[in-house]
Amino acid sequence: MLFQQLSQSPVFRGISPDEMENLLVDSQYQIKKFSKGDMLAFREDKCENLMIVLKGSVKGEMLDPSGKSIKIEDIMAPYPIASAFLFGRRNQFPVNVTANDEVEVFYLSKNSVIEMFQKNKVFLTNYLNSISNRSQFLANKLMFLNFKTIKGKLANYLLKLAAPDKTEITLPKSQAEMAQFFGVTRPSFARSLKEMEQEGLIETNRREIKILNKQQLIRLLQQ
Repeated sequence: MLFQQLSQSPVFRGISPDEMENLLVDSQYQIKKFSKGDMLAFREDKCENLMIVLKGSVKGEMLDPSGKSIKIEDIMAPYPIASAFLFGRRNQFPVNVTANDEVEVFYLSKNSVIEMFQKNKVFLTNYLNSISNRSQFLANKLMFLNFKTIKGKLANYLLKLAAPDKTEITLPKSQAEMAQFFGVTRPSFARSLKEMEQEGLIETNRREIKILNKQQLIRLLQQ
């Protein structure tokens, strides 16, 4: 069961359960269980293991200068947690990691990870792709948080969802989830969305949004 679960994780994709079992021979690993609300790691804790969610999901959160919690992302099974921070001079967690529900997490020691890199090129390639993707995600998230207004954040988000020749998009999250992603209250998010509609920038129908004035959305990015 464990090797089947691990073989479905992005860092082990392309490695069969049987190969997975052989790879882990003599490796140092363990499985830990957490309840909803349990803290798996605090920001700036040292990252000493490759952690992979086997069951449930966890969330990564940061605190802004006012002490308000901003959710960076949810991490579902079978994805890794903070894989980009296992190595480097400051191999520390960049966020607080909390269990969203009943969670099981696979821990593989850093030394074992290095040994497995030498044994299996598929694992090495997958891992490099994983940390590159994660670094790019965090960089985009930090850039997104720099926008000063909710409308600016919304404009940036909508323009990224829309292809150059596309004006109709579907929001992948509910308004409550979007508000949390933006680090604002739901009423504030809904009000900004409504104002943008009244200003003739967009049309909304639940999660369906049609961009009416792309140039004005671009101008909002500069406010």
